[in-house]
Amino acid sequence: MITDSTRPGEAGTEQRLSRRRALARGTAVTVAAGITGYVVGAGERPAASPDDASPVSCAPEMVTVSARGSRQAGVDRPVQPQQHVVLSVYDLPAAAHPDAPGSDFVRRNGRLLAGLGTRVLELTTHGGDAALGGFPPGDLTVTVGVGPRVVKAVDSTLPGARELPSFAREEMSDSARGGDLMVQVCASDPQVVTLADGVLRAWLQEHSAVPGWAQQGFRPPTRPGGAGQRVPMRNLLGFLDGMVVPRTPAELEREVWLPGPGRVRGGTVAVVRRLRLDVARFLAQELTHQERAVGRRREDGAPLSGGGPDAPMDLGAKSAQGRYLVPAMAHARRANPNGTGSGLMLRRGYSYANGPEDRGLLFICFQRELRTFVATQQRLDDGDDLSAFATATASGTFLVLPGFSAERPLGAPLFS
Repeated sequence: MITDSTRPGEAGTEQRLSRRRALARGTAVTVAAGITGYVVGAGERPAASPDDASPVSCAPEMVTVSARGSRQAGVDRPVQPQQHVVLSVYDLPAAAHPDAPGSDFVRRNGRLLAGLGTRVLELTTHGGDAALGGFPPGDLTVTVGVGPRVVKAVDSTLPGARELPSFAREEMSDSARGGDLMVQVCASDPQVVTLADGVLRAWLQEHSAVPGWAQQGFRPPTRPGGAGQRVPMRNLLGFLDGMVVPRTPAELEREVWLPGPGRVRGGTVAVVRRLRLDVARFLAQELTHQERAVGRRREDGAPLSGGGPDAPMDLGAKSAQGRYLVPAMAHARRANPNGTGSGLMLRRGYSYANGPEDRGLLFICFQRELRTFVATQQRLDDGDDLSAFATATASGTFLVLPGFSAERPLGAPLFS
């Protein structure tokens, strides 16, 4: 699904990465810490520690994103999603009675998640990890979720215990559907992403996790918008991917984060879909046909009902001849929450390219209820001009676990 009902996140607690020093011929030389990322404004740079050494780089500095907290990083922080991602899905070995609460399956996976969280903290800690080859972690984030089979083994009434139904236009193997564990690795430096993903993959396989499917993705470079808002990315079809922007922190609390008290407080429900796009066929159309399929202008994302990019879409607006300005089967109309009756999603999409015949969108969304995604996708299946150019080749839903720290292991509220 290439949905228009996007919900950018609010800024979390972020700290700026201090300048690092490198030694060259016995002389300390001040260098920038990041390989790529956000430029820190003049006068905002804290003094570097004499012991804070890293490889020489001429790239700009970037913000760091702490892995610790009541909510995991990589959902609504950093404000602007990093440029690169590897999203990997794994299966976990079953036990004799995997669905029985308190079974070996539950206890074993509780230990696995606690150990995985420790490894994530090591990789993202200021100063980096030897496994990153001397690269500073920069804005590296790792986000972990567990699939419905794992959630149901704990408590079948919890959010995240439901599987995704099948939808139209799906071509995927059994190994590319569902899964027990999602690991989303994001950073501005693609080398850091590759190294961190490799470390976690090796660790998980040592602990009996079986790789399912994985996908690398990328976004164009961009800076956060005004008032801490995300800037929608431009996808391979040339259009801005998602345009509905939240206005208050209360919206994020209401639509995305799971409430408390409870074992899943601070978590959220993720849906991931790899969508192969028929880019050549879409771009072969005249621009007016492309825009009518999307329901927005390609240049700036403004709705066809009028106004600028930030104008609300007027689904009732008609031409002098009585035709809807936003066509009846336009994607922006079909995915609009007013039509689906569902809530809003927090989107974190990436483009991907596995070759000339396999390129498209790695769709990632977060919401409080799985119904938000399911209702939207079912409406698109009923009729949507843009979906005719998209085929899902991998899909799954995961409960993104509450935040963690060294004192509060990953998964502890759910598995303890």
